[in-house]
Amino acid sequence: MSATKILMYTTLQCPYCIRAKALLKERGVTEIEEIRIDEQPEQAARMTEKTGRRTVPQIFIGSTHVGGCDDLIALDRAGKLLPLLAENT
Repeated sequence: MSATKILMYTTLQCPYCIRAKALLKERGVTEIEEIRIDEQPEQAARMTEKTGRRTVPQIFIGSTHVGGCDDLIALDRAGKLLPLLAENT
């Protein structure tokens, strides 16, 4: 599943970012493109513009904005995460 395009806006010590990355890895994702808004503050405005949200993580699977960590977990619990990952492979 390494061809799946995952983009995640994060910060270094965000526990929700760490949890979201761990869940994605548990589901077979091998590569996550991270944009660290703590290192690139100009990207925070871009993230807010793209998502309407100011909190991290903000997760994109392919062109689909999943949302944050809680949204990712809910998607997984609903059985919709693996199909989304598969359709974006």
